[in-house]
Amino acid sequence: EVQLVESGGGLVQAGGSLRLSCAASGFTFDDYDIGWFRQAPGKEREGVACTSSSDGSTYYADSVKGRFIVSSDNAKNTEYLQMNSLKPEDTAVYYCAALPAVVAGTCNYYGMDYWGKGTLVTVSS
Repeated sequence: EVQLVESGGGLVQAGGSLRLSCAASGFTFDDYDIGWFRQAPGKEREGVACTSSSDGSTYYADSVKGRFIVSSDNAKNTEYLQMNSLKPEDTAVYYCAALPAVVAGTCNYYGMDYWGKGTLVTVSS
């Protein structure tokens, strides 16, 4: 069974940093691409950072480019989202997803997806 568990969210002041973790089980990163998404209250879900195995690239949304960095520890089957220089507009529930095939340069994908339950990030001004 594919499972994803996000952790690391919390309350941070603007300008601060957080590192989110996405612990995966039931599959390996060789089987799926990993995407990070977020949803703020009253807003649509937004793709934040998605890695495509087709070319090994990671797409970052313009709103987080230069501030957020994706990394992974294959031995732990865990992916991380390092978030720096956080802004109040980064406040959202953050989700990681296992995606069969991410289109390189985007957070678009096709195939059956699996999602974690999310972790809340709140950035105070």
